[in-house]
Amino acid sequence: MDEKFRLGRGRFRFGLDPLINIIPFLGNIIGFGVSFMLVLVMWRNGASRKVVMLMAINVILDTTIGAIPVVGHVFDFFFKANTKNIILLREYYYQGKHQGRGNDVLAIVFGAVFLLTFGFIYLLWKAFLWLVGLF
Repeated sequence: MDEKFRLGRGRFRFGLDPLINIIPFLGNIIGFGVSFMLVLVMWRNGASRKVVMLMAINVILDTTIGAIPVVGHVFDFFFKANTKNIILLREYYYQGKHQGRGNDVLAIVFGAVFLLTFGFIYLLWKAFLWLVGLF
């Protein structure tokens, strides 16, 4: 999905994911479905909870940012979630990395979501105060 084609003689490679994502909405759903199925297959085949969480984060980032018009299309050419997931699996199986339950990853994700939510609420509050100040 990420490195099927090569651009010229250079080292830049891209796959079907950015090409499929040219189709609005449907492309993101297809890319997410394929990527998420790979994560589920690895989970069923015994990958640790930590590596599965890291892989899911890659897929969710790819899908979320890839859904933004124009920026997402450019992002899809450079952020290769499936390639990153293959690297995570190789590190897990051959080097013994990413072992364990993944509670540290879960804490970081929840912390980031909390900070983003708090920041968004703060910005909404500031915008509300600005609007009230206009009247």
